[in-house]
Amino acid sequence: MAAITVADLKQDHEVSVYLSRSTEYLSKLGFTEHGNRHASLVAERAGKVLADLGYSKRDSELAAVAGYLHDIANLVNRYNHGGTGAVMTYHILVRMGMIPEEIALVVSAIGNHEEERGNAINHVASALILADKSDVHRSRVTHTDFAKFEIHDRVNYAAEDSALRVDKAAGTITLDIVINTKICPVMEYFEIFLARMVMCRRAAQFLDCRFRLVINGNVLL
Repeated sequence: MAAITVADLKQDHEVSVYLSRSTEYLSKLGFTEHGNRHASLVAERAGKVLADLGYSKRDSELAAVAGYLHDIANLVNRYNHGGTGAVMTYHILVRMGMIPEEIALVVSAIGNHEEERGNAINHVASALILADKSDVHRSRVTHTDFAKFEIHDRVNYAAEDSALRVDKAAGTITLDIVINTKICPVMEYFEIFLARMVMCRRAAQFLDCRFRLVINGNVLL
């Protein structure tokens, strides 16, 4: 059995093909970017959440693995891509030699990262949820014609910076976003992302922390 890492996944041809196809297919439908950039950023943030909270190095790496693979099933369909992605990930990780105990954590996290049907069921899932929902940024917008932007495009394009910060001593996990209100009002962020923020609050609670949302320096949650 092998201790699979994100570095291993980035060298795997099957994983690379599926992630690139996910980006290609979703861009045709006008969705925000869900490919290598998003996968790498979520992997990094998920791993860092657990590391900053004092979890083991291996737990942090498993959160990163889940982060890197969580959107892989978008190449199949956007609907229930969490459930489909968990099954796809299971077969990939079995092939690569990961032990069942670790596979169980990773696939359950991926299967629970969608706000429509997911829950913070373990520490890896909680870290993945927080990392995934924190990626709000203009670089994710695939449209080039501002006149055709819909609300998701506007909110992401207006987000000039976003960071996820863990303060173990204070027991807080903070999503700090800078939004250009000339592009969209802050209210539009809540209009489309309220369910995600509720999910983040529950994920932080699972990790014995309080979730905080700061937008343009103002504490909103």
